[in-house]
Amino acid sequence: MTTEAETFRARADAEAALAAQSDLANVRDRHLRSQAAWEAMATRSERVATQRARNEAAKAAG
Repeated sequence: MTTEAETFRARADAEAALAAQSDLANVRDRHLRSQAAWEAMATRSERVATQRARNEAAKAAG
């Protein structure tokens, strides 16, 4: 099972590949902006998952 963050990073990698293949500057820029957005979502997803695990551990510890 893949995590949200892994899915987001895969999308970012795909956008990077599309950017590398683009001949038009505006298309390349669009793919690079999309890559940055997917990376940000992956980072945020990892941060939320980490915080959720901490909260659950704290609840379990009582």
